[in-house]
Amino acid sequence: MEKRVLILHGLGGSDFPHWQAHLARDLIKQNTPVSFPLLPNRDNPNLEEWKDFVRKEIEHFRPTIIVCHSLANILWFHLCEELDINLKKLMLVAPVRNEKLEDAKTFFSYPIPNDLKAEEIIIAASTNDPYMSLEEAVSLQSKLNVGMKLLEEAGHINAASGYGKLDCALDWLNKEEECEESV
Repeated sequence: MEKRVLILHGLGGSDFPHWQAHLARDLIKQNTPVSFPLLPNRDNPNLEEWKDFVRKEIEHFRPTIIVCHSLANILWFHLCEELDINLKKLMLVAPVRNEKLEDAKTFFSYPIPNDLKAEEIIIAASTNDPYMSLEEAVSLQSKLNVGMKLLEEAGHINAASGYGKLDCALDWLNKEEECEESV
């Protein structure tokens, strides 16, 4: 199965030098098909508008992997159980706590999905994220029953907190291929 990566940004987008922009560039350099769309009204998003946009993007692009940051995780929680999709991998980076954000009210409160629609799933969280405490991240991870990568003192894992490049994201996405090559 060809790897096709859909990268979904959070509130305000993930413009360069955000790690998602670096990830998109690095995947393109590997000749991996990437879709890194700018979601509508990124600074004042509406859940239904984002869901419609992502449904169309999934139908058109047919990703095998989805990488979410921040509010995009919440978008995925609302959307995934409505979709007939089976992803190879799903990366959930820096989810936000289940309380209203003034600029994204329509996303809250959010469900904890029973099926995230992926074979392999990981949450990446920070020990000092202002939008989700370590305890809240561990609780979410437990409810979702998925693996977790903890980053020490990484803030919201975005350009404002120093991420830039996040090599562990690319490494995780490439993990299976490296194993196949060494066999």
